Amino acid sequence: MCLAVPGRVLDVEDRDGTRMATVDFGGVVKEVCLEYLPDLKVGEYAIVHVGFALQRLDEESARRTLELFETLGMLQEEFGDPWEAAEMAGSERPAPEGVAGEVQS
Repeated sequence: MCLAVPGRVLDVEDRDGTRMATVDFGGVVKEVCLEYLPDLKVGEYAIVHVGFALQRLDEESARRTLELFETLGMLQEEFGDPWEAAEMAGSERPAPEGVAGEVQS
């Protein structure tokens, strides 16, 4: 699932004619394109989808949304390592009889 996630702008710079920002999504930091919000400033919040800041957001709404996403495990789903997620999903399945945890006599 792809979410539009609120993030806080940490810094802004021009890269080869494209306005870019480093954005903090509740502890996960990513690079984001600001072409749709060219006047977004450091410290402000925006909703980001697939690497593009789409809409300015007030701090309180951003914090509430990030807390909700964290509670629901959606930040990990959105930003987590897919290899780690696959490994975790595999380790949650019960081991076949006679494999792990049982001692044969």
